[in-house]
Amino acid sequence: MAKTQAKDPLAELWPGQSVALLKALHILTRDGQLNADSRRKLKQVLHLAQLIKPALDAAFAEKPAPVLADLGAGKSYLGFVLYDLFFAREGRGQVVAVEARHDLVETSKAIAAESGFARMRFVESTIADATIDAGVDVVTALHACDGATDEAILFALRHDAKFVALVPCCQAELATILESSKKPERQLWRHPIQRREFGAHLTNVLRGLYLEAHGYKVRVTELTGLEHSLKNEFIFAERHQRSNPAARAEFDRLAAQFGAAPKLLTF
Repeated sequence: MAKTQAKDPLAELWPGQSVALLKALHILTRDGQLNADSRRKLKQVLHLAQLIKPALDAAFAEKPAPVLADLGAGKSYLGFVLYDLFFAREGRGQVVAVEARHDLVETSKAIAAESGFARMRFVESTIADATIDAGVDVVTALHACDGATDEAILFALRHDAKFVALVPCCQAELATILESSKKPERQLWRHPIQRREFGAHLTNVLRGLYLEAHGYKVRVTELTGLEHSLKNEFIFAERHQRSNPAARAEFDRLAAQFGAAPKLLTF
């Protein structure tokens, strides 16, 4: 029987993508291979890059030096890849990674310096407290847990970002509120597993309506296949107007019906 040839990990990369950067990020091993965890991580980041490419193309077309803020950046995988794929090639614009953990910020600074990413900078801060004086055109938050996604939405509003790309993660706030609910709808979340899933779904529905209420057009879709991540919902928003009263009324109606809404998302 003929041996099955191993898939070349470099075949998954975008043309011209920096292999040296992926090795520095430990996504690729020293000999250029991918383990299963790294393959999932790389697939998510590259697919997210593809999904937000239209937003970045528009930002570069509209602004001489657009700014992307990657919030809750962690090890800055997403920020580094977006800089490599878009900002380095354009030769303009800036990526700002916001992360509260000092060790991760310092490591990312070193990788940026080694990679020659002069227009990538790092802000050591929580999302809630972060301010970028230059303004922001595109906001991203990949797997920002629980209320951090809501903080990312508020950050985008404070900085008047035109585009917002969110992949929410663990969301426990509404499940906790629903647990003590006496509303007739409580049979929808009577069991803990259903309460977690329903709470997460309701949270993201309300997030979309909150963005729409502030004038964004919102699209919700899948990030990657479930075999790569169970936290798989992608919320993309593009601002078209200042406000949408109908969306705000629907947000208020749902919040009242279920007796729950993210505490940070208030009007």
